[in-house]
Amino acid sequence: MFAIQSDLAREIANALQAKLSPAEKSQMTRKPTENPEAYLAFVQAHDLSCSYEDPAKLKQSEQLYQRAVDLDPNFALALARYSQLESWIARDIDRAPERREKARTLAERALELQPDLSEAHLARGYSYYWGDNNYGAALKEFEIAQQGLPNESEVYLAIGAIQRRQGKWAESTANMEKAASLNPKDTWPLQNLTFNYAMQRNFGAANKTIDRALELNPNGIGLWEIKVKLAIAEKADFSVYERALEKMKSLPMSSEERLKVVGAQADLLLFQRKYQQVLQLAQSIPDESLAAIPGASAGKYYAIGVAQKGLDDDAAARTAFLQAKNILEEQLKQKPDDAGLHIQLAKLLARLGEKDAAITEAQQATDLRPESKDAFDGPRITEDVAQVYAILGDNARAIELLDGLLSRPTGVTLQSLRVNPAWDPLRNDPAFQALSAKYAGKA
Repeated sequence: MFAIQSDLAREIANALQAKLSPAEKSQMTRKPTENPEAYLAFVQAHDLSCSYEDPAKLKQSEQLYQRAVDLDPNFALALARYSQLESWIARDIDRAPERREKARTLAERALELQPDLSEAHLARGYSYYWGDNNYGAALKEFEIAQQGLPNESEVYLAIGAIQRRQGKWAESTANMEKAASLNPKDTWPLQNLTFNYAMQRNFGAANKTIDRALELNPNGIGLWEIKVKLAIAEKADFSVYERALEKMKSLPMSSEERLKVVGAQADLLLFQRKYQQVLQLAQSIPDESLAAIPGASAGKYYAIGVAQKGLDDDAAARTAFLQAKNILEEQLKQKPDDAGLHIQLAKLLARLGEKDAAITEAQQATDLRPESKDAFDGPRITEDVAQVYAILGDNARAIELLDGLLSRPTGVTLQSLRVNPAWDPLRNDPAFQALSAKYAGKA
């Protein structure tokens, strides 16, 4: 098995005329393990681990990586890839400290066994990045990994991901483009490259890139979600949403994917002020089905509250907001450093008229994820802080924040401001109208 793999890798490299590093040449001839069963489990795990947005497949991958290292505790490459998976789960699904510690321990063990293993440096970098939000330390590890893997797409993707959080958009985009060119059949680099173009409001490039991804995977639910968001951000165009919704009806989906689609659908119905449909959709989802998705249960009741408010039923809205508040307060006891949960709670407190508490929570979210340290996710927190001030009636502060967001790379556009009901309290304010006029020529 190992000989066939090495020969195949060599043939591919020759066909692509790739200039291999010494580490890459060494890896072609070095057996990662003497245990064929461990290697088979590793290969199966690695294939599944690429399904970043499918929790069920990630769980299977986790089990297979564990089998691989149980069969061969000195299988450094398996330990490294296992670590990388654990870091992703810690970032996207389960931010328990034990999960982050497990990822770090696996990476360190891989480096003890094989100090020159580039994948182990990549894994340690991801434990800093996804586990600790320590972008400087992560970048150093990714750059070490790049020396041994100069032709590896995921290394360029990792470096580009750090650079955009550092606000280095030109460098980040160049590395994302390199990642996509090195692995043209993988939609993940294309998806990330699309985010870069969209944040810089280069919608022509963003649409071309996501269309390339959809050509590779026409049934990609996450890809269609991005396509829909681009159409709304650029043109306030809901026709793509209607097409995507029709497409989804014929696609097989896991329960987690279906819930994410329902959540996106509820957001878009809110944008269209179809409040009765939002209510029907949200109330049709059992609470227990949302437990696996961080923030989803609170999000359900927040959407119900906004819809009830839109239907002028203030009492029902308050009941829903209070239920969401209780859910978030319990979740924050477990995850006190989660900026997303803090900003959700801030918006709820604002809706409930608890001004001082809302501002305190908004500041806590900003402190946890400031734009000065994270130029990619930080603006999303800032946008939500602006919503808090809009809800509280502090138009001047909300407009000031929106002005800043429109002036730099963020997901905020004039069209997104136009369709989102969160900004309805500002629409008659001359300062908000002046803001729209200021950026209309730059759209």
